[in-house]
Amino acid sequence: METIRALIVDDEPLAREGVRILLKTVPAITIIGECQNGRQALKVLKTGNVDLLFLDIQMPEMDGFQVLARIPMERMPVVIFITAYDQHAVRAFLVHALDYVLKPLDEDRFREAVERAAEIIRQRRVSEFVVRLAPLLAETGQRTAAASGQGYADTIAVPVSGKIVLVRTDEVNHIAAADYYAEVHTGKQVYLLRESIASLEQRLDPERFARIHRSTIVSVMRIISLEPLFNGEYAAVLQDGTSLKISKTYLPQLRKRLHIR
Repeated sequence: METIRALIVDDEPLAREGVRILLKTVPAITIIGECQNGRQALKVLKTGNVDLLFLDIQMPEMDGFQVLARIPMERMPVVIFITAYDQHAVRAFLVHALDYVLKPLDEDRFREAVERAAEIIRQRRVSEFVVRLAPLLAETGQRTAAASGQGYADTIAVPVSGKIVLVRTDEVNHIAAADYYAEVHTGKQVYLLRESIASLEQRLDPERFARIHRSTIVSVMRIISLEPLFNGEYAAVLQDGTSLKISKTYLPQLRKRLHIR
């Protein structure tokens, strides 16, 4: 049976010990390391030698979501989240069908999560896990990184046909809301992402992107003109000819951004 390489990341020594003890009863899993913070974890994770990651969410300096947001998708291991009860986090895990174990660790629940993770790894279905993980990172980890002053997103991770496509933000013309999804429009293609417009707005550089409607974000550099409509309303015309209605609520801010009096 193929050996699964596991990494334990938790700032609490007793929590790491608890995972280590429970893993002794699970065959074919080898612990390759333990880390007490996110920075230590990233050094190990970026080697690509980790198959299974036991990751605490609440850690000082860099939380679990921020750790994952810094791992290249092609090196992402299967993750089992370990956390004290957090209603918001638990709801997010359930929505995206991701495994978690609450502290204090329950042996049966722990074994159940490990068995599911091991099955994904052995059947080479890690890409399926990454597809489920990407929207969660978009909602939490990447947004947190931007909010903490560590830079706005250069790429947007979009699940496409079982793989993750990294769309460069400088290729984006505009983003439009579509029910529970967002349509990311580039010059060549439209990508569908399960994320809200409000969440995406927080991750994008406000110097390069502007909200022009409650359901539309536009790349300011792609705007070539503002054309009048009716009742004092305007439309933003982009380089590719796309015409997007500007809400009266956002018009003053856009005019200021474009230095229009």
